[in-house]
Amino acid sequence: MQCMATAMVSGTAATGMRAWIATHTPTWMTPGRLKLATALILTAGVLAAGSHMTPNAPTPARASSAATSSSAAAPS
Repeated sequence: MQCMATAMVSGTAATGMRAWIATHTPTWMTPGRLKLATALILTAGVLAAGSHMTPNAPTPARASSAATSSSAAAPS
């Protein structure tokens, strides 16, 4: 559920930012630059949605520390 929420928020933010830029049209924003800005904004939105990490997944640091502590607790 959190993954979908992150994807929706990222997509909405990217779309809103692109709409704001198109509406306010700065003097330096040509149609070619608007297309480039659209591509960059949407790419950033997709990357932001894909970079969300699952909160329940073990991190490599936890997994290695758990393995280290279990091997240290075992009698030699």
